[in-house]
Amino acid sequence: MKLEHRVALITGAGGGIGRAIALCLARRGCRLALADIDAAGLAETHAQALKLGVRASKHPLDVADRAAVAALPAEVLRSHPGVDLLVNNAGVALGGNFEQVSETDFDWLMEINFYGVVRMTRAILPLLRISDDARIVNISSVFGLISPPGQSAYSASKFAVRGFSNALRHELSGTRVGVSVVHPGGVATAIARNARVSADTSAEEKRRRLALAEKLLRLPPEKAAQIIVRGIEKRRARILVGGDAVFIALIERLFPVNYWRVLGRGTHT
Repeated sequence: MKLEHRVALITGAGGGIGRAIALCLARRGCRLALADIDAAGLAETHAQALKLGVRASKHPLDVADRAAVAALPAEVLRSHPGVDLLVNNAGVALGGNFEQVSETDFDWLMEINFYGVVRMTRAILPLLRISDDARIVNISSVFGLISPPGQSAYSASKFAVRGFSNALRHELSGTRVGVSVVHPGGVATAIARNARVSADTSAEEKRRRLALAEKLLRLPPEKAAQIIVRGIEKRRARILVGGDAVFIALIERLFPVNYWRVLGRGTHT
């Protein structure tokens, strides 16, 4: 896929992987429609994109807001002639075992991580169909390949993104709209620090989980973005981001039921 002069709409563009993807696309001459609920982060990404010499618009957006998502296409078209690339990146995290996590928090996460992807796809797909070469890129996770304890909500949402993406790819086969699903490993973003944690989790357990997450989240977002953008250019259906993601995908294939006996050994150190 040739990205120069294309228009990319990116959710969660105010920081982390979303910002890195946006700037990586900008360096390839891609025009940007940037969306995020974080107004300050969104403004910073927008300013950095403009410095790279590309046309960029910013759109404050909560992907859990049905009305706001439905209104977004018309808003984007006021700044751009269309949309060729949709990157559904916005996401949140929630720690705690299933019995600890409240129904309210579980639903909050699903509204953003899964239904946000569905709403954005439904809203933007008509614009993508007009393009002569378009792609939907949905950010799942390695937790969309495996399901560790303490991540029942997050893993459920990321498996849902994976299943939705794969089915949508089959449905759009033969059209000019391709679909990629991305499985990042441990990328050094603020998602763990910003995660919600169940109220029943002790302060000591919160500190332990955060320390473990920070230990595992090592890949710079810029490197992750480079892998993702190269995957887009090569029209890859599945994009594994980081050596840990490649390893986890292999272990899951070898031990589809018992992978946690291998992968879980280092989680209590």
